[in-house]
Amino acid sequence: MKFCYHMQQVDIMFSNAGIVSPTDQTVMELDMSQLDHLFGVNVRGMSLCVKHAARAMVEGHVRGSIVCTGSVGGSVGSSRSTDYTMSKHAVLGLMRAASVQLAAHGIRVNCVSPNGLATPLTCKLLGMSEEKAQETYQKYARLEGVVLTPKHVADAVLFLVSDQAEFITGLDLRVDGGFAYGK
Repeated sequence: MKFCYHMQQVDIMFSNAGIVSPTDQTVMELDMSQLDHLFGVNVRGMSLCVKHAARAMVEGHVRGSIVCTGSVGGSVGSSRSTDYTMSKHAVLGLMRAASVQLAAHGIRVNCVSPNGLATPLTCKLLGMSEEKAQETYQKYARLEGVVLTPKHVADAVLFLVSDQAEFITGLDLRVDGGFAYGK
């Protein structure tokens, strides 16, 4: 019997690490220690994921796909949660820089940016049930009759890593029900 062993490689990396701001700080109330913690997870953590996936793909000569979780907050300003908004703008900057730098290696880098999503972490932070959080977030979407779920975000990620998106890089795919365009 003949066995063939293949070197392990990274074809796809989806970085979904991130936390939300525990307070509604304005720019004049910024708590630098909280900002450092949030940036440590949302920006530094995301940067490390992209860096190491990119290195593995380049060294393995893999035409891979990297997808980062952004936020609709990275596309617009906000009257609160300044630290969170800043961190998600940084994630978009990381994705845009990486998409340009890694294109020569055939590596695609994109973001999926959802609107408010009722995950266990956000529900706990908001002190709300999943239903109440969904109701709250639905107020900020223009698309009526649909409630954003983790499946919507997963489907967007699956599209971006699929062959149907083989010529798409540097895209921020907003899964936001039209939030970024206002009501």
